[in-house]
Amino acid sequence: MTTPTPPLPGPFDLPAATYAYLERAATSLREAITAREVPLRYALAHVAALRTTAALLAARATPVRARRGRQVQKNAWVLLAEVAPELGEWAAFFSAGAGKRAAAEAGSARAVTEREADDLVRDSDRFLGVVEELLGLTRHVPVEEQLPCPVPEPAAARTRRTDRVA
Repeated sequence: MTTPTPPLPGPFDLPAATYAYLERAATSLREAITAREVPLRYALAHVAALRTTAALLAARATPVRARRGRQVQKNAWVLLAEVAPELGEWAAFFSAGAGKRAAAEAGSARAVTEREADDLVRDSDRFLGVVEELLGLTRHVPVEEQLPCPVPEPAAARTRRTDRVA
């Protein structure tokens, strides 16, 4: 007789802390989208990824008893790679940006470019969706779909503007 395999955890099996961290991640992501200052946008997007990681760790990590002697501390990205090896590349990617985030938070205007900040917002958004799916939740609406589409200018207005002579 075979023993049944335990079911995968579903959305009803997740701790409340997971939902709280996911909400905080989404809030940080919204703030990053609307931030006008490039360093702030980068920092908020990175924080959104950290909060997403915290949500996954709250759902999957199991506490370990401290052993005698000095305990080695691990950052969130190392823990993410250990708890969810399938997210190891994401962990390495966000870990590599931690120094830039610290510089951006310290007020360095040259810490990141506008392109880097925008790319990190998109990457953090994708990462949030990946984690939501891993947790058995429905993916949120991606950032690009939340942004209003630019309204095309009527052809008559474009013609009038180009006809003017300075």
